[in-house]
Amino acid sequence: MYNLNKPIYAEEFKTPQDAVAREKQLKNWHRDWKINLIESVNPKRDDLYEN
Repeated sequence: MYNLNKPIYAEEFKTPQDAVAREKQLKNWHRDWKINLIESVNPKRDDLYEN
C-alpha cells in the first residue's frame, strides 16, 4: 500500500495489460503533472469511494 487515505482519482481499462501500461507511464510523470491530472477531473479532491 501507499498509505492512501481516500481514492480521489481512478481510470478504467479494458485489460489488465492496459492498466499496467498506464501505471508505468504515470510513474514516470513529475508530481506536478499528476496533481494537474487529478485536479482536472476532481478539483475538490472528493472521496470517490462515496460515489
